[in-house]
Amino acid sequence: MDRLTPEQRRKNMRAIKNKGSKIETMLQKELWHRGLRYRKNVSTVYGKPDIAFIGKKVAIFCDSEFFHGYDWNNKRQNIKSNCEFWIQKIEKNMERDKEVTERLTSEGWIVLRFWGNEIKKDLSGCADKIEGVVRTK
Repeated sequence: MDRLTPEQRRKNMRAIKNKGSKIETMLQKELWHRGLRYRKNVSTVYGKPDIAFIGKKVAIFCDSEFFHGYDWNNKRQNIKSNCEFWIQKIEKNMERDKEVTERLTSEGWIVLRFWGNEIKKDLSGCADKIEGVVRTK
């Protein structure tokens, strides 16, 4: 059972960003300080990557743990309210992520995906991986 009223829940859900999140911004700033120039949320690239190096064909996605199903087999049991909706939504997101990665890879792109906590805990390591790929391509 949800502890919030439908109006409160709606307000909370509408406040969730689909671009410009904290994890995206952290990674973008780190890459910019390293002299790497990129495009954000490129709608012309399939899947609309959070960060894209178009000329190098490198797409980066910053995935939040909840909405993209991190450790899904265990976390799935923890959803207590509106289970049917959330399980269906997250599994659809996971399927879409897989489809986007496969399509971009088949079109010659290198796709890098990072979990939000991975970016928060090891920002430099994530940026190192991206820089290594971008500079060698």
